[in-house]
Amino acid sequence: MKAVRLHEYGRRPVVEDVPEPEVTGPLDVVVRIGGAGLCRTDLHIVEGQWREKSGVTLPYTLGHENAGWVHAVGPAVSNVAVGDAVIVHPLVTCGLCRACRAGDDMHCAAGQFPGIGVDGGFAELLKTNARAVVRLPEGVEPEHVAAHADAGLTAYHAVKKAVGVLYPGTVAVVIGAGGLGHIGIQSLRVLTAAEIVVVDRSPEALELARECGAHHTVVADGTQVARVREITGGHGAEAILDFVGEGGAIEDGIAMLRRAGSYFVIGYGGVISVPAIDVISTEINFVGNLVGTYNDLAELMTLQRRGEVTLHTSRYPLEAVNDAMDDLEHGRLHGRGILVP
Repeated sequence: MKAVRLHEYGRRPVVEDVPEPEVTGPLDVVVRIGGAGLCRTDLHIVEGQWREKSGVTLPYTLGHENAGWVHAVGPAVSNVAVGDAVIVHPLVTCGLCRACRAGDDMHCAAGQFPGIGVDGGFAELLKTNARAVVRLPEGVEPEHVAAHADAGLTAYHAVKKAVGVLYPGTVAVVIGAGGLGHIGIQSLRVLTAAEIVVVDRSPEALELARECGAHHTVVADGTQVARVREITGGHGAEAILDFVGEGGAIEDGIAMLRRAGSYFVIGYGGVISVPAIDVISTEINFVGNLVGTYNDLAELMTLQRRGEVTLHTSRYPLEAVNDAMDDLEHGRLHGRGILVP
């Protein structure tokens, strides 16, 4: 089968032939990929940012946002059948550890992360397990929802965490209206009564933000902190959802935060550096966000079916992976890029 393989950090991946994955365990599920989302994390992987954390042996197949059709199952699989359309939770989990039993799938003690730590879904077939697959509603095509497997899931998971501090009358600032941010905006509209302010340097991204339900859009032109302060009456926002996490976004976000506010870190690449006395004296909170749970993904598919949270995507053939990466890296890709074998 064809797969996108990373052979060396700092060099773009290549499309080549590799053996097809096979069912070897009772709960294994092999998925025929109908769509695989391209994520900025894929760029960071190629750059080598995940080299130490993933511990993966090169070469391997990228791709951690996957959806498709069940191709083969192990003998103990009962929740899906061959031919079912599914979206794939990004982690392969054990179901037995404390984190799994508590529903915190992303912290499984024995979890594997296809596309980061083991072979992923930029390929014709992906091996996962029964705990990871969510059957899609009738009429929903895998390529139209693939990016929800990480981008949508991560954004939704972060917004769910923020719900408790976003009561009516509060303000949520979304930094970055791209592949994750546009899903976060829609999730905020569905789950909260907060006023939504979106900050981005791209006019096209801000137009997308307005389409997704933003109440205010602010151009990141050097005046964005002052503009957000003005919108919030000088107090700052109760919640910042930072989908960028680099290039000055962190410093801006902290400056936009009100006393006792919460900063949800979603994008990454930069460094948070805040004097401890400032954290204490203003009682602000920093909250990390790693994908989301299986139940989060199932809930998100319900919102997708209702048309309340949808994806803005661009389609690329698998062989054009590096064109898609170039478009993402240089800001030409608005929304989410989807690779289709």
